[in-house]
Amino acid sequence: MEILRTVAELRHWSRECRSRAIGIEARNDGGNLIGLVPTMGALHAGHASLIRAARASVGYVAVSIFVNPTQFGPNEDYARYPRSFEADCALAQAEGADAVFAPSVEELYPPNAATFVEVAGLSDRLDGESRPGHFRGVATVVAKLLIATEADRAFFGQKDAAQVAVIRRMVADLRLPAEIVVCPIVREPDGLALSSRNLYLSPAERKQALTLSRAIRQAEASVASGERRASALIEAARRLFDAERSSFAAEPEVRIDYIALVDWATLQPVEIAAPGALFAVAAWVGSTRLIDNTILG
Repeated sequence: MEILRTVAELRHWSRECRSRAIGIEARNDGGNLIGLVPTMGALHAGHASLIRAARASVGYVAVSIFVNPTQFGPNEDYARYPRSFEADCALAQAEGADAVFAPSVEELYPPNAATFVEVAGLSDRLDGESRPGHFRGVATVVAKLLIATEADRAFFGQKDAAQVAVIRRMVADLRLPAEIVVCPIVREPDGLALSSRNLYLSPAERKQALTLSRAIRQAEASVASGERRASALIEAARRLFDAERSSFAAEPEVRIDYIALVDWATLQPVEIAAPGALFAVAAWVGSTRLIDNTILG
């Protein structure tokens, strides 16, 4: 596995892979040679599942490891975001990655850089509403990575469903050639969605964090039993958060950021849970913000 540090090295690697593959069918799909798995590092089993999905469907896999400063707000956790480069490389290699792209901030954001990508409308919804500028940073860095790798497919987890909506729209609007592949949420045995930020949780907060996945399962069960009204699904989730909060005597408590039922493509609220609607929750557990979601129907 190669470690690449500059855009020039990444682009050279990508084009060398294509050159080597001339006349040779890629592992499982001859039309899709280069796969990109964008990450901010602190890799876990969820990231591993993305690398495996890429490995199964493209010829060559690049994993990017870059803690992107432009998607963090001024009072967020950029400085303390977990960084474990050697362990990340070991996991990527074990799962079959061909290259890791680990640039410096200066490599992706040259001095005096003045160009950013913003998906108007979508970037202000869900996480974008509570984290102004977040999706602008996400769209910008993903555009840079897709252009640098010249990827045929890029792999993202459903846990970041709002991010996926923004990226899909950006790729369509900019006519970028990459296909966006969304892989299922990977969970702990007790249901907690895997996240690099789970490392922040104390043992007590870890138990409290299960409220998010319980709200997701409750919404799924309600829809399965015939409930389709957004108002009912959201109110039931709020009552669950209230009940869970009262069951924990110790601080800090779980604080809701949002509970929403939206159209996944537009992130606009919907009144009825039609098949494919996104039920999403975000909450603070102590000082850690977590997200979870499900595609209903």
